[in-house]
Amino acid sequence: MTDKPFSLYGNQLSPSDSRKADKWQEMFVKKFDYDPNETYELSLVDNQYLGQDLGLRDIVRGAGGDPIDPASGVVISTIRMGFGHYRIAMAGASAARAMGFTPYWLDLLAVPGITQDAINWWNTNYSKYSRLSQRSKLFNKYVWESVTSGDRTLPGLNWALNNFAIGWPWRFLKANARDYKKSELFGNLHRALPSDMPILTSHMWNCMGAVAGGMTNVVDMMFDNWPMAFQLTEGAKHAVQSPSGYYGFRIMNQFDEDDRILNPTPADALYYVGHHVDHELVENIEADSAARLRRMANGEPRRFLLTMGGAGAQRELFHEIIQHCRPMIERDELTLFVNLGDHAENWDWLKAELGSDAGLAKTHFDWEETKAFVDEIRTGEVRGLHVFLSDNTFHGVYATNYLMRVIDVMITKPSELAFYPVPKIFNERVGAHEAWGAIRSAELGDGTIETRSVGRTLQAIDLMTQETDLMELFCDSIVKNKQIGIYDGAYKCVELATGRKWER
Repeated sequence: MTDKPFSLYGNQLSPSDSRKADKWQEMFVKKFDYDPNETYELSLVDNQYLGQDLGLRDIVRGAGGDPIDPASGVVISTIRMGFGHYRIAMAGASAARAMGFTPYWLDLLAVPGITQDAINWWNTNYSKYSRLSQRSKLFNKYVWESVTSGDRTLPGLNWALNNFAIGWPWRFLKANARDYKKSELFGNLHRALPSDMPILTSHMWNCMGAVAGGMTNVVDMMFDNWPMAFQLTEGAKHAVQSPSGYYGFRIMNQFDEDDRILNPTPADALYYVGHHVDHELVENIEADSAARLRRMANGEPRRFLLTMGGAGAQRELFHEIIQHCRPMIERDELTLFVNLGDHAENWDWLKAELGSDAGLAKTHFDWEETKAFVDEIRTGEVRGLHVFLSDNTFHGVYATNYLMRVIDVMITKPSELAFYPVPKIFNERVGAHEAWGAIRSAELGDGTIETRSVGRTLQAIDLMTQETDLMELFCDSIVKNKQIGIYDGAYKCVELATGRKWER
């Protein structure tokens, strides 16, 4: 703890809020018996899930693996908090591999110690409140939307959220102080890595921990399209996915709860790079877009992918979509893929929803079989209802990416999937911070606006199934977006970290 108020790029936090941030750190120190003198030995082992697909090697605690090579490797630092941060990290890993590097996967939740303890505590609460926001309209409107956006809520509730550190809205400078103070505790782990080794981070806690640990070549792959103060880390390079996001971070837009004008983020700390997308998806945009138009011209059933997020929310919406699609599936107008991620309990729920028709769903629960199925339908036809479920997060996340190349439309909340080069229908967001992801996609022409009611989501499904104009518009826009580098963000992040340029 220090008596000096917290400061970010010359913007000083009040002494009172600085003390609260210090106490937040103290809470984790006491709760998990943090040892400030703890040391780490780190080594490399093959990733058992995506080692073959993405060339991943895992950074693990202990000296039993291979040594870390700072010359040939790029650290890909992430956490399993929802699916979005894993997905961004996979894009970074894919780009790093395409550019000749070995991606070293560092999941702070998988490393025993304070990182695992503190993040798991926070993630458990985050997932709980994320799911609650989808079950309770009142909680969503008056609590979750305010926490995730910084917008004011009911007077007494607004006071409570802004007075207690756990409720500080993500947009405000004090949330940055709270998160940095916690992430300082992750510094010892990062001191076990070469200080100048290139590291891409897909969450601010990874970024903050790396900087706190003395790492000097940190590139944060910024998520969402809604600038929030807690995403910034002084001492890192920030790779932003959109021009509006860049401007919002540059001026620290409304990062002060009283809306004071703040000192801007320095230009050499921010970089507009484009969307963080896997190499395999970007490289095949033209071929995959042409295949979508060809299937449509041939009258094949339109292929929809319905994705469940990492917190497992939105079951009720899934129910309505599946029920609406069932008659169209029977008429061979539509093929529906449902990726449940790694949420095994949701398969039990879905079977109950389908009732006697559950046996009609074709299940894909084995990763090698899933890949073989996807590869087969790349040029072949497919019909019916298909359900995908994985027994681990890697496959649960990457199954959606692997399916993207063979689907026509993805139905998703406007999370990190909003930035991917596939036609999209955006259902209602989970948190106000996601709203601008849909706006970004809609303006680029590769997705709908956010459909904030079940009826409007179903309307979009009907239009994309029965008409041709939207598919033509989206596919044409995706190809044009590639030509101007919209989807090159992951390559540019690797370039920022390593100095090696991507040549297509």
